[in-house]
Amino acid sequence: MKNYSKLTPEGVRDVLFDQCRAHREAQRRLASLFARRGYREVVTPGLEYYDVFSLPGAAIPQQDMYKSTDSAGRLLVFRPDSTLPIARMAAARLQNHQRPLRLYYCQSVYRAWPALWGRSHESAQMGVELLGARGLRADLEVIGAGAEALRAVTGDFRIELGHAGLFRLLAGRLDISPERREELRATIETKNYGALGELLDPLGDSPEVRAIRRLPRLFGGEEALAEAESWDLQGSAAEALAYLRKLYTALQGLGLGSRLMVDLGLVQRNDYYTGVVFSGYVQDQGGPVLTGGRYDRLCGQFGPDMPAAGFALDMDAAAELVEAQLPAEAPPEWLVHGEPGWEAQAQGELLRLTAQGKTCQASVWETREEALAYARAAGIPQVLWVGEATEAILAGGGEE
Repeated sequence: MKNYSKLTPEGVRDVLFDQCRAHREAQRRLASLFARRGYREVVTPGLEYYDVFSLPGAAIPQQDMYKSTDSAGRLLVFRPDSTLPIARMAAARLQNHQRPLRLYYCQSVYRAWPALWGRSHESAQMGVELLGARGLRADLEVIGAGAEALRAVTGDFRIELGHAGLFRLLAGRLDISPERREELRATIETKNYGALGELLDPLGDSPEVRAIRRLPRLFGGEEALAEAESWDLQGSAAEALAYLRKLYTALQGLGLGSRLMVDLGLVQRNDYYTGVVFSGYVQDQGGPVLTGGRYDRLCGQFGPDMPAAGFALDMDAAAELVEAQLPAEAPPEWLVHGEPGWEAQAQGELLRLTAQGKTCQASVWETREEALAYARAAGIPQVLWVGEATEAILAGGGEE
């Protein structure tokens, strides 16, 4: 039997050195941003009951989840999504808190993506949830926070804006099964025009079919909205388009300019979105690094109805962007070496130097020669000898 003790499971990886620095720096920037905007941090368990993710209208495909059981045989999953547990937590723990709730999180999610998708099965995410508020002001707050989150890690990004309700309303007028509707959603999301045509051709030539056929092609600026408005849709579909134009115009006032686009083919894979949806993109990343939207009916699955909106930012992508901005990590300023019998005193000197803000390493070598050779190889400029006489020298040679 093959031994896997030196390998990581498929779809996960170790994170080392500068990558860790970049993750911490990205987290620091975003935590500071979210806190300044009045959001408070929460953490949900890495293990949740399967039932949290199998509710009607909020279900995540079972094959996408990593599953286990507890000691009583109850089905558990490794957290595949952060929004659903936060909705559960808000219903169970925060019912008596003043609305709206402004929450942010930094935690990993676990998804068993198909092998050829090239996506990590463990993804660190950081995001916000605004619960208990609806309307233009709330959507502007959440999307504005998303834009600032992207700006905190890169100067080059764009945000695409869509409306989950538009596809749902159009598809709801077609005589198709829920499974076929999800197939339509997937082909629109991936802009697979050939597969979309094959699904729609047997349904005839109704206004809804023509509109759905055009959805993945409608992206850009106001011209995308103008074409959709020319379809002369009625009722809720027309209201969704009108609201999207209003929101697009308001977001232009935030100075997003050419960074803001409309994509009516933006139909999020998570079915709990009910209104505006948005995605953030940066250069050299194959997919969105930020996804979010409005989900007004999700909290009602766990307790009283509560409108909500939020987004999640892929922290692996954010760290990659931040890593390119970080200066090279400097070596320690001092190596502290204790002579035989003076090891404890050397630790005392190291504590004194670190209390002054110096960066130090303790020598683990037996002789001065070994310690000095290590300092030179590691680029440590100064060595402090601690013994009968304490002296500092330059690792390159000569006393300081």
